[in-house]
Amino acid sequence: MKYSKVVFSFFSAILVSLVSSAQNSKIELSLPLGGNAFSSLHLEENPTITNNGIENWTNPKEYFTAYFRISKPGTFTIATDELVAVSGKSVVEFIINNVSKRVTYDETKKQSLIVGNWKISDTGYVAIKIKGIRKTANAFPSIPTLTIRSTDFNGKIALVPNNEGNFYHWGRRGPSVHLNYQVPENVNAEWYYNEITVPVGQDIVGSYYMANGFGEGYFGIQVNSDNERRILFSVWSPFETDNPESIPDSQKIKLLKKGKEVTAGEFGNEGSGGQSYLRYNWTAGNTYKFLLHGAPQKDNTTIYTAYFFAPELNEWQLIASFNRPQTNTYLKRFHSFLENFIPEQGDISRKVLFGNQWVCNNLGDWIEINAAKFTCDNTGNKGYRMDYSGGLDMKSFYLKNGGFFNNYTKKQIIFTRPLTNNKPNIDFKNLP
Repeated sequence: MKYSKVVFSFFSAILVSLVSSAQNSKIELSLPLGGNAFSSLHLEENPTITNNGIENWTNPKEYFTAYFRISKPGTFTIATDELVAVSGKSVVEFIINNVSKRVTYDETKKQSLIVGNWKISDTGYVAIKIKGIRKTANAFPSIPTLTIRSTDFNGKIALVPNNEGNFYHWGRRGPSVHLNYQVPENVNAEWYYNEITVPVGQDIVGSYYMANGFGEGYFGIQVNSDNERRILFSVWSPFETDNPESIPDSQKIKLLKKGKEVTAGEFGNEGSGGQSYLRYNWTAGNTYKFLLHGAPQKDNTTIYTAYFFAPELNEWQLIASFNRPQTNTYLKRFHSFLENFIPEQGDISRKVLFGNQWVCNNLGDWIEINAAKFTCDNTGNKGYRMDYSGGLDMKSFYLKNGGFFNNYTKKQIIFTRPLTNNKPNIDFKNLP
């Protein structure tokens, strides 16, 4: 649910499984379903996709889709091995590009089974749909992995190869994508303004559309469930830990004030600190405004205050104000990001627009920011998932991730949007 501060070592997972050698034009690699498959039901409670792959599959209406990405066309053989757990007999159908193959699993015959061969004539993601046709026992087979073989493929294959560093979790969430705004370094930025529009149909459960990211925290909107949405503002403690209870009192984030109906407390697991949120049923297609104030104090602390403007209410609302100890800084490291925080939703694409970015310095001068560098997290950097994109959409920046789309954006590109000259009209003295 929050911007991850977890930094995985570059060598934390083996990349051999991702890269196929062209020397002998033969490949054989494992596609672990625990990190690369998704249920059609997107179950969060009692999921049928676990770290062990497909398990406890009893519902004949439920099906699964596993993904891998190829850099070149080729002919591929899909197989399963003797680790498939079978009760009774089951017929399972595997479908790629509308071409289906059926396999019968029999508990009396523990063996590897070749599902079939498929000729893939295009590059990009390959989706393998797995459907249960009939069974004699209560459950369909438990399938941990698929095996991918080819004798004519000489390119690269992208997938989540193993669970080192808990990468099944991160891989199924999909790559987080970021815009790093290019703000002059010599600006004492005291105010930070941004606008978010989530296009209609892109408000997917599990999404965090983060507008105002800064060096010590983040501020944006979420889709927490089918029935709940939030405005979330958090500030990290200078004491680095995933357990907020271990933070010394001298390094705790202190709540100074909060808005009406705002919940405030602590968070952990991805760094720790102070968190606040307002349950608010924001609407896809509408544009929301975010304003953040950050100013150093004389006692070596910095106060951060977040305000939210909803067009439905037509007024600025206070979310919260936090004091961060052992910190003496104006706002810095300006960024926005898009992430999916529910792994079961990682096969669904989502998009967000960010427009009209400004900062205001300590002298009251507004500066429009119209350049941003595109980056992604380690899931994308390692090449495990390549369904990430960012750039320009009319007068706004956009970010997109998830859903296994094919056209990804090259990382580290700097995009420049047209200047709007639409300076925010805000009376700072009358903010709540």
